[in-house]
Amino acid sequence: MAEVQAEKPKRGFKLLLTGVAVVGLAAVLYVIVASVSKPSGPTDLKKYATGALSKLVVAEAPVAPPPLSFTGPDGKPMTFADFKGQVLVLNLWASWCGPCKTEMPTLAKLQSIYATQPVSVVPVTVDKDSDINLAKADLAKNAPLKLYRDPVYALPFGLLPRVEGFPTTLIIDKQGLERARLSGDADWASPEARALVEQLLRES
Repeated sequence: MAEVQAEKPKRGFKLLLTGVAVVGLAAVLYVIVASVSKPSGPTDLKKYATGALSKLVVAEAPVAPPPLSFTGPDGKPMTFADFKGQVLVLNLWASWCGPCKTEMPTLAKLQSIYATQPVSVVPVTVDKDSDINLAKADLAKNAPLKLYRDPVYALPFGLLPRVEGFPTTLIIDKQGLERARLSGDADWASPEARALVEQLLRES
């Protein structure tokens, strides 16, 4: 009888240990699942600010650009929102800007490389009407780029921070957020530029 009574505490202790083990395992699984399913937020793009993109400035807090308007190839007004769902490489340039012409072929090559993917390379000229034929001639040598215009400087003065000079290139992700900006010319067909675009394409 005493032996039977002694077994009861042992069984109770074993059940207690089993319960603790189950609870502990559940807690570990919860932490694992939570860490996997938790949104990770935008990727830090600073590692791409090297080589050909050494002048790239990555936004600390990505934000959507203001709803500024410019004209598309068909002459109709457009905004940044028209490119949502795509990686947007928006380049502000002018026909009288030497560095702009230097980098233009690399922008054209970048667009060609990603012609079948959701990537838009958009060169927006700030040329006045009197110089528009010069801008058209420059783009004619750099297919498949098309003519986008902002002759009233809505983008240079309306973007935050303001554009300091030309060329200036904005990197906008598929959510419509400005992730980085580069002032001055760059090789946009370089491995660094392609790696940057690839990263943004991988993001949802």
